[in-house]
Amino acid sequence: MTRSPHEESGEPNPLRALTLDRLRSRTSMKWRAYPEDVLPLWVAEMDVPLAEPVVRALTDALALGDTGYPAGTGYAEALAGFAQKRWGWDGVAVERTAIVPDVMLGVVEMLKLVTGPGDAVVVNSPVYPPFYLFVEHMDRRVVEAPLGTDLRIDPDLLDETFRRAVAGGRRAAFLLCSPHNPTGTVHTPDELAAVAALADRHGVRVVVDEIHAPLTAGGVDFTPYLSVPGGARGLSLMSASKAWNLAGLKAALAVAGPDSAADLARMPEEVSHGPSHLGIIAHSAALRDGTGWLDALLAGLDDNRRLLADLLAEHLPAIGYRPAEATYLAWLDCRALCLGDDPAEVFLRRGRVALNSGIPFGTGGAGFVRLNLATSPELITEAVRRMAAALD
Repeated sequence: MTRSPHEESGEPNPLRALTLDRLRSRTSMKWRAYPEDVLPLWVAEMDVPLAEPVVRALTDALALGDTGYPAGTGYAEALAGFAQKRWGWDGVAVERTAIVPDVMLGVVEMLKLVTGPGDAVVVNSPVYPPFYLFVEHMDRRVVEAPLGTDLRIDPDLLDETFRRAVAGGRRAAFLLCSPHNPTGTVHTPDELAAVAALADRHGVRVVVDEIHAPLTAGGVDFTPYLSVPGGARGLSLMSASKAWNLAGLKAALAVAGPDSAADLARMPEEVSHGPSHLGIIAHSAALRDGTGWLDALLAGLDDNRRLLADLLAEHLPAIGYRPAEATYLAWLDCRALCLGDDPAEVFLRRGRVALNSGIPFGTGGAGFVRLNLATSPELITEAVRRMAAALD
């Protein structure tokens, strides 16, 4: 976990590759949920072309008619190689992995293994809204342990929350977002080890969503939860979907620590029928051969973080913004603008910019918006201009 993820790849910045007209021809959610006069900087899709190795792998599969059911361990092997080269971690043991349809459905299956109906699932709010929706739909209780004002895990609060979650002998799980969405916080090895120690003390099982792991800022190192002392009882969900923009090609991996292999082995075999075979082909190609494209993307995201900071300082200085340590998302504190709990509604109605409202992210989200930085510098510049004009 000592390797800085950014290297000169020689590839062009994919965030500068597509025009607005080309993007508007897309039919996915980001570009079809709002009218054409709205700039969509909301849902986690990137405005990029696919990495060439991914295109080639999919084209070859289609030419061959290789569109059946998934089989084999190629995805797990590709992830293991990526983790070793990227993070210096050899903890992805193929025999302790399972393919799942996507990260959130994988989270559901892992929580079913370690909790029962009515049990508590602890989350660090503000956090990715599906954490609430999926957990409640599966008849578990969401219990919040909000991040501190520094947007980091508060260990004392987590300790107390774990104690309450297991009161009366109930089982409980901690659904950890690492790196954190929406704040972009990258948990340090010491923080993760502290989480593991607290979980062990209280008998809480840790399920960690690590979908944003490849998307760290320059000079920031990601630490897999399963690699820290005490992390062996954890269950992780990983995927190439966020880093290579493959959300429409469904696939993810559940990865068990050495002490949770027996839990993963209890997952119903039919869950592995859910991932797309083409998704697995695409994700495997991205992890195996798409790192040059990824490095070009990461450099472009670093540039966009600096650009957004400069633009906000010039045009909207009352908005609080800390450039994220990971993800391509920006968590903006708009409370000083006095726009109420849902400033995203104001920016959409008055400025025609679509952002994510902070309210569905839970406690700590009111007065905030989430902005998607994975677009061209020109669109970011225009979005901030519109947001500022919305306040006139």
